[in-house]
Amino acid sequence: MLQPITGYHRDDEDHWVAQLACGHNQHVRHDPPWQNRPWVTTAEGRTRMLGFKLACKKCDEGAPADEQPPSPPREND
Repeated sequence: MLQPITGYHRDDEDHWVAQLACGHNQHVRHDPPWQNRPWVTTAEGRTRMLGFKLACKKCDEGAPADEQPPSPPREND
């Protein structure tokens, strides 16, 4: 099911995680050649992708909502 990105946070390993409108989280790594998401690497790129819809497998599985910490303030990285 497609769900829009509403915010971001970093996990314990400092990877970016998108927070989705459905209450689930999804890692959004830029890890070529497997995942090509250069927009993750900058604050401007992440901001630009707010509202973009990602396929949420957790919704498809009927999983309960994840914990979503507050999004960090806008950064320059």
